[in-house]
Amino acid sequence: MESFTKILGKIDDFVWGVPLIVLILLVGIFLTIRLKGLQISKLPKALKYMVKNEDGGVGEVTSFGALCTALSATIGTGNIVGVATAICAGGAGALFWMWIAALFGMATKYAEGVLAVKYRVIDKDNHSLGGPFYYIENGMGSKWKWLAVLFAIFGIGAGILGIGTITQVNGITSAVNNFFDADNSWTVNIFGRDYSWTVVIGAIVVTAFVALVVIGGIKRISQVSQVIVPFMAIIYVIFCIILLVLNAKHIPAAFKEIFESAFGLRAAAGGALGTIIIAMQKGIARGIFSNEAGLGSAPIAAAAAQTNEPVRQGLVSMTGTFIDTIVICTMTGLSIVITGAHKVEGLEGVGVTTRAFVDGLPFGSNVCSFILMVCLVFFAFTTILGWDYYSERCLEYLAKGKKKVVLVYRWLYILAVFIGPFLTVAAVWTIADIFNALMALPNLIALLALSGVVAKETKSYFARLKDGNIKE
Repeated sequence: MESFTKILGKIDDFVWGVPLIVLILLVGIFLTIRLKGLQISKLPKALKYMVKNEDGGVGEVTSFGALCTALSATIGTGNIVGVATAICAGGAGALFWMWIAALFGMATKYAEGVLAVKYRVIDKDNHSLGGPFYYIENGMGSKWKWLAVLFAIFGIGAGILGIGTITQVNGITSAVNNFFDADNSWTVNIFGRDYSWTVVIGAIVVTAFVALVVIGGIKRISQVSQVIVPFMAIIYVIFCIILLVLNAKHIPAAFKEIFESAFGLRAAAGGALGTIIIAMQKGIARGIFSNEAGLGSAPIAAAAAQTNEPVRQGLVSMTGTFIDTIVICTMTGLSIVITGAHKVEGLEGVGVTTRAFVDGLPFGSNVCSFILMVCLVFFAFTTILGWDYYSERCLEYLAKGKKKVVLVYRWLYILAVFIGPFLTVAAVWTIADIFNALMALPNLIALLALSGVVAKETKSYFARLKDGNIKE
């Protein structure tokens, strides 16, 4: 088993290595140039569309609901734990490179949203199905269907084998256990192993709530996401803002450290290049992991939006990257750099962010730990919901819409959530990571092949908008 885990680790390092990270970044740069920096010039309009639904649009959920469904999958433990990991490994400069990844990632997310709506399929019951598998098959042609099938297979694997189930519920139960029973004083023996009762109770409660939501399909997932995602994001940002305000005098020094670290200016002589490369790799990789731009997951949710204009939904979709990375990840990163929590020896992951909150807020360690625990729990919970939707849509594409197949999968997904806390095999986490990376390859090929379609749709929409032929 150990040798198998090592093999998987090498595969993971390869597929998530520098080539894929560079490819995702280059696609974003290419789309930015082709769309003339649309993610910057049209951001105010995108933020307006985010909260203003389109009248008479066709689809299953509102544009805001589709965005929240996508955000439910992207805003997760990575925004709290992942940022800390990147800064500890790559220095404060990793945050700068996360911004760069997000800047170009917004163009990628825009293109994904446009193509998702343009090539989606809506049946007589107003049921929407779209995403990379449909814009590959319908946009690139039926001879590329094999590529669409590969994406769908990878999407199912990523959903049920870890990123949507096991890793998230593990994060939830671990956070609850660390807060309520860190010493494992109350345990129960299950399958020959001792587990804290907090883990068992946490698994049961999370599974029950997941079942109540996912059985209702996209509309219920969207309804729950529209409440939880904005609420928890706002709560988390508010506490970060309080920390920043109380430590405002340290903000200039924090930005100085971020930029100096990003360009190796703080490194010893001869070590600047290595420092820059590490900061770039950790920052860009974490940015991509966090906002999922280029992976092809978000357009699956975008395809369900109530809209008749692909460009409009593309603009809404790109705000997801802005919110996830530019806003939330930045808040986490600044809190860590300002308090110097990343320099404390022996701390890693959530411990770094917790230390930042404890040092920067006047509420005491227990209150700060509780706040982060609650945020982690809800962020991870919504990620479970979002990835259930993604993987179900991938299966629906492969099963040609057979509802019984999807229903069976839905229950298997719920079962995976329940058993997740009791699985300790590291290989499961690695397999999920590999599937997630493999999803990106078919999607990136499609984005490049159909970039002309995106540019044409964009030009047409803004021309019609200028002439008054359509309303905002």
